[in-house]
This record gives sequence, structure tokens and C-alpha cells, in this order.
Amino acid sequence: MSSVTSVKLDPDLKDRLEKIAESQGRTPHYLMREAIREFVSRQEQRQLFLQEAEAAWQHYRQTGLHVTAGEVA
Repeated sequence: MSSVTSVKLDPDLKDRLEKIAESQGRTPHYLMREAIREFVSRQEQRQLFLQEAEAAWQHYRQTGLHVTAGEVA
């Protein structure tokens, strides 16, 4: 089930969005949904990366174990 959320856009941005939508044969609604979906996905990936980095840092602090760049190669 979807829910409705409104977004206030300044007139210039709304016009630009409408032009892009028209040129792609899409609706502004579709483009906004896709943009939000991509943004959320990127933010989730970023959060996961930061969580993994923090876990690796904590593991290093507890064990002192690490791999040098030379060892990786």
C-alpha cells in the first residue's frame, strides 16, 4: 500500500522537472519517486559502509590485527 506525501517545489524547479519528464515520456511523479528511491538506496549503502568501517576499527582496536596494503597485494 502506498501513502501520499506532498513535496513543495519552487516554481523554477517544478518547471525543470516537468520539462525533463515530458522529454522522457514520464510523469513528474514517476521521476520524483525514482529520485527518492535512488537517494534512499545510496544512503542505506553509505550507512552500511560506515557501520562496517566502525566494526573493522573496533576489531582492530581490540585485537591489533590488520592487513597491510602489501599483504593484500
